[in-house]
Amino acid sequence: MEDVNMYEVLEDFAQTNALRQTSPGLKLFLGLASILLCVSSPGPVAPLLVAVSLSVAILALARIPPRVYARLLLIPVSFAVMSIAVILFITGSGTVLFEVPGLPLAVTADGANLAVLLLARVFGGMCSLYFIALTTPMTEVFDIFRRLGVPTVLIDLAMLIYRFIFILIEEAGQIYRSQVMRLGYGRFRESVNSFGMLAGALFLRTWESGEALVLAMDARCYDGKLGIPGDARPISYPALAVALVYLGAVLAVSLKTGGPLLI
Repeated sequence: MEDVNMYEVLEDFAQTNALRQTSPGLKLFLGLASILLCVSSPGPVAPLLVAVSLSVAILALARIPPRVYARLLLIPVSFAVMSIAVILFITGSGTVLFEVPGLPLAVTADGANLAVLLLARVFGGMCSLYFIALTTPMTEVFDIFRRLGVPTVLIDLAMLIYRFIFILIEEAGQIYRSQVMRLGYGRFRESVNSFGMLAGALFLRTWESGEALVLAMDARCYDGKLGIPGDARPISYPALAVALVYLGAVLAVSLKTGGPLLI
C-alpha cells in the first residue's frame, strides 16, 4: 500500500470485492444505519458489536485482505486514541481509578466510562464507513443520492471534494517524503520551517489542480452536470430481512446494555 494511494485502494476493492453485486442501496442503508446506532448508543457494547460484525462482513463476505483493512483502520483509530487519552485525564468525577505521581492528573470512573464510550463509537463508526467504502463504488453512492432527489450541484461538489481529498493527501505525502530525505525535520526550528513550506507548496498545487480541472471541464463542454454511471440493482428481500434483523439486534443490545462499564 505504500506505492498506491488510498483512493486507488478503496476504489479497487470497491469494484472487485465479493459483495460487489449486492444492491448498493442496501449496503448504504446498512452502513448509515449502523453509524446512527453507534453515535446514539448510550453504552459501548452496541458500537463494539457493530465494529466486530461489520469487520467480519468486510473480511469474510467481501473478502478484503486483513492486512489492508487493518492498515486502513490504523490512522483514524490512532487519532481517536490520542484524543480520548486527553479526555481520560481531564473529564469526569467520581471514584479515582489512577493518579499520576507528582502531577495533578487522575483517571476517574466517569472519565474512563466516557473515554471507552467515545472510543467504541469512533471504532464502530469507522468500521461502518469502511463497510460502505470497501464494498460500494462511490459512483454508485452518488447515483443513489441523485435518485433520492439530492440537488445536482451538491452531488457534483461532493464528487469533486471526494476526489480532491485523496489528491491532497498524496501531494502532501510526496512533499513530506522529499523534505524528510533532505533532513527537513531534524530539529524543531527546521520542522516548523518545513511544515510552513509544505503548507505553501500544497496550497499552490491545489490552486493549480483546480485551474487545470476547470480547463478540462470546459474543454469537455461541461454543462453543469457531471455524468454518473448508474447501476440500479434491486434489493434482495432475503438480504433486506437479514439487514433489518441485524439492525434490530444491535438496537436491542444498545437499549439493554446502556450505561457505564465502570463504577
